Amino acid sequence: MEKRAGFVALIGEPNAGKSTLLNRMVGAKVSIVTHKVQTTRARIRGVALEGEAQIVFVDTPGLFRPRRRLDRAMVAAAWGGASDADIVVLLVEAQRGVTDGVEAILQQLAEIGTGRTVALAINKIDRVQSGALLALSKELNDRFAFAETFMISAEKGHGVDDLRRWLAGSLPEGPWLYPEDQIADLPLRMIAAEMTREKLTLRLHQELPYQLTVETEAWEEREDGSARINQVVYVAREGHKGILLGRKGETIKNVGQAARTELENFLGRRVHLFLTVKVRPNWLEEAERYSEMGLEFRDGNA
Repeated sequence: MEKRAGFVALIGEPNAGKSTLLNRMVGAKVSIVTHKVQTTRARIRGVALEGEAQIVFVDTPGLFRPRRRLDRAMVAAAWGGASDADIVVLLVEAQRGVTDGVEAILQQLAEIGTGRTVALAINKIDRVQSGALLALSKELNDRFAFAETFMISAEKGHGVDDLRRWLAGSLPEGPWLYPEDQIADLPLRMIAAEMTREKLTLRLHQELPYQLTVETEAWEEREDGSARINQVVYVAREGHKGILLGRKGETIKNVGQAARTELENFLGRRVHLFLTVKVRPNWLEEAERYSEMGLEFRDGNA
């Protein structure tokens, strides 16, 4: 078999299961998965091997109606990832069906999808009856000429192998784009920051998770093989700092322990993680913060 390689963009509404699918395809956790919407901010590439094919997945932010600069930059990143990819996979939640958000994505696909390979993956199929699945599949395929349709459960793995094999066979022939043992092209510093942000998102509630960001300020490789990692959590208001720290610092301590454990499992070695919380009222308007998240600041312009 000839070697194949290419980029596959996963698009869909927030919480459609893109990050869960990416992590299952790659076989490791490279994208944060939480119960909250809009948690993926940057285009995260995960690399999977299937036979002689190397599939480079682009996990894009969920597509939604943007309100703030950060929202606009995230949506621009999502469509940018789709436009640059060899194959686009639209994920639709089975039980939600054709929502207003899916309608908007279908309209955009009509503009950028012409002449490119776009597949449909109906996710969370274990939550609806087979008759409803067939009706949803017909409705979506009547709206857009998908190259193939897959019924999957990204969480449980149903149908995922079939999707991966089809993707592998549909990529263009050519040399692999990354070393065989590489699973993501994000710098470790950003992966570490995303892991900590996931723990914060799971721990905190309401709007606060979208008002904070995490940056890896320093990474020191130590002689004993461990790593010392210093991270800063930026929040927009003084009141948020108190919520993050918690009573007697318990909240940030628990978050730090959970993030450290996951980092140690990911890296396969000891990690010394130190978190600092800083108030930056206008971090959502600072170009430097967007660079750290892998987003384009100018994309946030109205």
